[in-house]
Amino acid sequence: MRIAVIGAGALGSTFACLLAAQGHDLVVTMRAAALPAVLAGGIHLTGAYGAVLARPLAVERLVEPCDLALICTKAQDAEAAIAENAAVLGDTPVIVVQNGLDGVTTAQRLLPGSECFGLITIIAAHYEGPGRVRVTTAAPSYLGRGNGPVDAATLGWQTVLGAAFPTLTLDNFVGAQWTKLVVNMLNALPAITGHSVQDVIGQAGLRRLITASMRETVRVGLANGVRFGTLQGLSHRRLRVFALAPIWAGQLLPLSMRSRMGTVPNQGSTLQSLQRGQRTEIDFLNGAVVRAGAVVRAGAMVGRGAPVNARLTELVHEVEHSGRFLPPAEVLARFR
Repeated sequence: MRIAVIGAGALGSTFACLLAAQGHDLVVTMRAAALPAVLAGGIHLTGAYGAVLARPLAVERLVEPCDLALICTKAQDAEAAIAENAAVLGDTPVIVVQNGLDGVTTAQRLLPGSECFGLITIIAAHYEGPGRVRVTTAAPSYLGRGNGPVDAATLGWQTVLGAAFPTLTLDNFVGAQWTKLVVNMLNALPAITGHSVQDVIGQAGLRRLITASMRETVRVGLANGVRFGTLQGLSHRRLRVFALAPIWAGQLLPLSMRSRMGTVPNQGSTLQSLQRGQRTEIDFLNGAVVRAGAVVRAGAMVGRGAPVNARLTELVHEVEHSGRFLPPAEVLARFR
């Protein structure tokens, strides 16, 4: 099968290598600066899935049709990347691999003839340079679409992906995107401080902030009528209890997440973007919570906003613009 991966960063490169190892014909799109390295030496994957070398066709944009496309760009780059390749994609089935809430709907709008699916992945991968990616945490990925039960088309693509890497299907995929958004609250503080996710969770004051941002995300979702999907041991019921529990008890959630990460430092995707000099997707993570918290229905504000996530979004943008990480004590002072 000819499979295109649009956006060969950390996750895109990981999936390209694993799918190529199953005998698929891979074509990957990437920024021009990375093309020479991948054309010359391929993509080297190391870490939790073992050592894999893939030699996909590397291009700036697609020029030939394919049987399936994975959209693996950062959320803020998705619309431009899909639009740039829309003429070639045509009615090609598309699987969007992104954080945030808007990826699948963006693909549906730009590719009205395509069946569009979403893939939520918990894999942690580190982009070490053009053509070099290290997987620090192996984990299942979750495939689905819409807010109903799994359909036959989703099961068909699970068979393809599942042969290359662990892939499960999900009912209520939209609800699961919200659950993943709660997990993604781990990204902001590493980007602000320059510390790993494990280190941030290990510091009591920062852990309280992570917990507060997660609780706020759940409360905003509930205020918007979201039924959270089941993902990584998190369920609608468990998240409701988490949102109502005292904050000291709620800190057990990020602590349990840290225990599953192991000892290899997990930098998080937002910090990795900063280290590569790229824009972050913070407006599609914490920023998405802020926007959802400001929704007005029937002339009344839904919920009470999202002040913790608003401040975290501002601080990530501050680091983007200044190039200076903030010491934990300074971060905590900004929330007093």
